[in-house]
Amino acid sequence: MGKVFEDYFSELQADMVSICLEYVFDRANKIYIYCSYEEGFVSNDFFYNINGKIVERHKLNDALVNLENEDDFSYDISVVRQKAVVKVINEDIKEMIKLCKEYNREMPTEIKMVYDVKANKLTAVYKYELVHTNDSNETASSIARLWFEQVKRENI
Repeated sequence: MGKVFEDYFSELQADMVSICLEYVFDRANKIYIYCSYEEGFVSNDFFYNINGKIVERHKLNDALVNLENEDDFSYDISVVRQKAVVKVINEDIKEMIKLCKEYNREMPTEIKMVYDVKANKLTAVYKYELVHTNDSNETASSIARLWFEQVKRENI
């Protein structure tokens, strides 16, 4: 049996998880990926749970604990690496858009993915109505920031 829409869609989500996992050198408890597509505009953000701390991608080293076997490990959080991840996720979102058109499916306006690294389990929540476009005070970035703050509060 050949691949179906869901298979291709899942592969694109898995690619997003893979690039985010690569960014942290497989050293995270959970990965949070935010994808937005409204009115032709593609956007994304990603953050992590590392050692029980919810941290933004540019603050990964804030979550490190001094363990004897860590060998002075630190994350490479360079802007170049961050931009590379953002670019890959945006490309995956664009491929999702093409896929949805090809299969005559509605493209989600928002996808919130949580990948549990140890359990190897991905959960995703999809929205299909406009999230930020109808509110002049909101942007995809501000919505992603609200989700980060919510997850941070829930993990205290």
